[in-house]
Amino acid sequence: MTTIPESSSMFLLILYIAAVISIQQVAPFQQYQNKYTSCAQNYNRLNPSNIDIPRIIQYSSHTTTTTQHISSLKLTQLNGWVQDSDGEWSWKEDDPNSDSAIATETLILNADSINTQATPSLPAGAFRPKQSLGQNYLRDGNTVAKIVKAFVSDATTTLQTGVSSPSSDEDSNEEEEENILKNTDLRAVELGPGAGALTDVLLPALGTNNLQCIEIDDRSVELLNDKHPNLRVHHEDVLQVNYPQLSELEGGPLSIIGNLPYYITSQILFALADASHSNSIRSATVTMQWEVGRRIVAPTRTKDYGILSVVFQLYADCNIHFKIPPTVFYPQPKVDSALIGLHFLGPTRLRRRLGGVNPSHLRSVVTSTFQQRRKTVRNGLKSLALSVYNGDKDKVQQFLDGEPCPLPQCVLDAQASGDEFALKQELPLDWAKKRPEELTSGQFVEITRMLYGPKEDVNWEESELKNKVWRKMKHGQ
Repeated sequence: MTTIPESSSMFLLILYIAAVISIQQVAPFQQYQNKYTSCAQNYNRLNPSNIDIPRIIQYSSHTTTTTQHISSLKLTQLNGWVQDSDGEWSWKEDDPNSDSAIATETLILNADSINTQATPSLPAGAFRPKQSLGQNYLRDGNTVAKIVKAFVSDATTTLQTGVSSPSSDEDSNEEEEENILKNTDLRAVELGPGAGALTDVLLPALGTNNLQCIEIDDRSVELLNDKHPNLRVHHEDVLQVNYPQLSELEGGPLSIIGNLPYYITSQILFALADASHSNSIRSATVTMQWEVGRRIVAPTRTKDYGILSVVFQLYADCNIHFKIPPTVFYPQPKVDSALIGLHFLGPTRLRRRLGGVNPSHLRSVVTSTFQQRRKTVRNGLKSLALSVYNGDKDKVQQFLDGEPCPLPQCVLDAQASGDEFALKQELPLDWAKKRPEELTSGQFVEITRMLYGPKEDVNWEESELKNKVWRKMKHGQ
């Protein structure tokens, strides 16, 4: 066969890369798959220098570096290609003998190393989404890649900063932090994988030892077991998951990722908040309805500010990664979605913020006031205060007219260090005349202290954090 000059070979390589990038952006999955394989086969036949095109394309996706410092973990990733005995390349999904658990090389994983190989697709005739389960499957490869990148960023950032780590105390030395970074994996748990759009990208990047899934739909469980025999898939209701037990079995805090059903989003999030009491959850990167995401990050004095805002701005550092349009789901929901990142503080930092206040008491105060959010805090808390003081109206009046308690020393120390949460924790003198949406999470903690105590400084490090506070009693442990 006639060979072509080296310069022509490189020219063809450039054209090939440009064609692949174009196809990745606009072509449907099957068309993309056929063109890509055909193009690689044709070029390899003409390639005089035996340039390994699939490997060049793979490595080109890892050349970009991020300016943000993210801790990198040494993990395993597949290159997405298989080569037959004749030297022809094809996608590993097309090879019935390929094994997704076999690693071809070791890479350093960070947010920029995640890349999708194809648009997610559903088995023909096998997966009609169930409305009863709130199923909306992801079907856009670019969105999947962005979600996984955000997850890696959230999980590795909490590793790097020590958030939710066993040694997150301020007096932990640098050597202990180094040991955490060296010895802790992501321990990823995917909630509701469905047809596996996220799973198919996560598994090659993390490996079966660092990923497991929770799925209630038996069709999904069967599909995932067929596609990934070594993947751990728990056939279980996500509302019943025992996160402390799962964390103990895995050897440390978990990193959560999931495309959550709209109708149970809040209950799933409350379960994660409770799990952070025992340091069972490190981070969560989850999709939800756009309006719910806005409530989580909403500032005070806005209509979106509510119970979700108070709870999760107390328990975690929260942010919206990006907005997700309905067109990337099947079936398409009628509303926009959001990808939310939650970096849970862990029990030590949470106790410091609470300063001895019982989270169960805080729940009673927050729910009572927001049930009447158009009224003042005074009106919202009257019934609860009567219950606490056994109907003694004088004590109720004394509480509602009283001045705020002095801030505990742990909060004063945090204020002195410039902690933004603590700086907004002191109550105004006219706190009872405020509406609920005017008060910060820290100020709700101080109202709870006034009603329930402790009003004196206590050893906050030993205060109790129960396994179940925010989630419903019928839901899990």
